[in-house]
Order: sequence, then structure tokens, then C-alpha cells
Amino acid sequence: MRAAKQNLITLFASALIWASSAQAACLGEQNTTKVYTFDVVPQLTAAKIYTTWSPLLQRVGQDAGLCFELRVSATIPEFEQKLLKGEPEFVFLNPYHAVLAYQKKKYQPLLADSEDLLTGILVVRADSPIKSLDELKGKSVTFPAPNAFAASLLIRAELAKKKIDINPVFVKTHSNVYRSIISRDAVAGGGVNNTLDNEPQEVKQQLRVLFQTPTYTPHPIATHPSISAAVRGRFFKAMMQLSRDEAGRKLLDGISLNQPQAVTYAKHYKPLESLQLEKFVVLPSQ
Repeated sequence: MRAAKQNLITLFASALIWASSAQAACLGEQNTTKVYTFDVVPQLTAAKIYTTWSPLLQRVGQDAGLCFELRVSATIPEFEQKLLKGEPEFVFLNPYHAVLAYQKKKYQPLLADSEDLLTGILVVRADSPIKSLDELKGKSVTFPAPNAFAASLLIRAELAKKKIDINPVFVKTHSNVYRSIISRDAVAGGGVNNTLDNEPQEVKQQLRVLFQTPTYTPHPIATHPSISAAVRGRFFKAMMQLSRDEAGRKLLDGISLNQPQAVTYAKHYKPLESLQLEKFVVLPSQ
């Protein structure tokens, strides 16, 4: 009898813990039975993502009458694996991830920033004799990572289109790319305008932009095909309302989505298919 009573207490405590966890996981409207998973590509630390996205989803969820569980994978390959299995219901992902997610699972882009378009740049030393892309043939060129969109995929695709074969070397960060060029470990490297702009003046003055890619629509928020048009509409309306007051604009600034606009796959991301980026992507085994 005592054992049965103890088991009952244990089960009750477990239920309370589960309910507490579910409640804590809900960002937004608490009085709802449906919790939508919201995955964010882990390009920043988990702490940074939770700090910026949690308050935004809390407000958007309350305004839209929705509840979200924010999920951050430990690595980008882990995130990609979940995405290609169709696990996230809402997801913030890079433009080429949007292509893969649409092709594999029919994820639908919903909104993205209209203010800060993505532009890849290829830089050389300021005193380099290199004046054209053709001079890079057979040379070592550094990039942050294989799947970095503007700093790696776009540039490598552009070089391939021009039939310029290079030796790509991946050095993890944009800062490492710029310093590898300054130290002459590579003759050129891929980055993006804003990371170069954020470098110290003594770094920037030693570099010269040799080439820049066309601009592209940046990271979108996309939804799984199971998400109804009504839910998408409520979420979109709540996101757009954030730009109408100072507190909301700060939340948008925190996730680098200052001026949200409606986007579609056909108009904003399908053009990336013609770049044939799949030749350069390194995806996790599934």
C-alpha cells in the first residue's frame, strides 16, 4: 500500500514537472493546447539566440494568440538534419536552406528583411597585383565554411559559372578569412560587406574588394506545409506590427529583421536554383 501510494505521488510529481516544462516552453499565448516548434539556424551562440528570439516570440505569440517552443540545435549540420526531415513547424533559415527546405519538404517562406540585402564579396590584399577573377585560377581562396551563403556558396557558384577553378580553404570565420589574406596565406577570400565594415580600420585598409555578388533576399522565416493559412496570417500580422513601436523595433533589430516584408518562394528564393549551389553544399548524412 505504501509503495502504491509512493508510486502515485511520483506520478503526480512527474505530471507537475511535465506541465511546468510545457508551460515554460510556451512563448506567447499560454491558454492554448497547440505549441508550435520554432527552430533558428544556429549561426550565433545558443545564449544569443535565446536572448534575442525569446522576447520576440513571446510578444508575437501573445499578439497572434499562438504559442511557440524555441529550439536551437547545437550545430548547423544538426539543424540541417532536422530541417530536411521536416521537423520544425516555424523556422528561421538562410536563403539556400530555404531552397533545400522547399525542394525536400515544401516549406513556404513567409517573411524576410527588406532593408539589408545579402551581398558576397571577394577580397584581396590592397597591394595585390590581382585585378581580375581569372587571375585566381589554381589559387587557394579562403572561405568561412562550405555552407556560408553569401560569403561562400554565392562566390564559389559565381566562380564556377566563369569556369575559374580554385582551391577552397575553409577557416571557420569571416575574421579568419580577412587575416589569412593579410598574412598571405591565401591570395583572396570570401566575406560579406557588413563583416568587413565591422573590422578594425587597420584590417580594412589592408584589403581591397575584387568582386561582389549580386544582392539577394536575406534569411526568411518559413513554415511547414502543415501550418494553415490562417495561422500564417496571424503570425505575419503580429510580426509586421512590431515595426510600429519602439519596443517592437528593438525586438526586430535583435534578430536583424528590421523591415519585415512578405516573401514567396517563387519570387524571392527560386532564382537561387539557377546558381546550382548544390555542387558546393556539404550536408549531413541522413
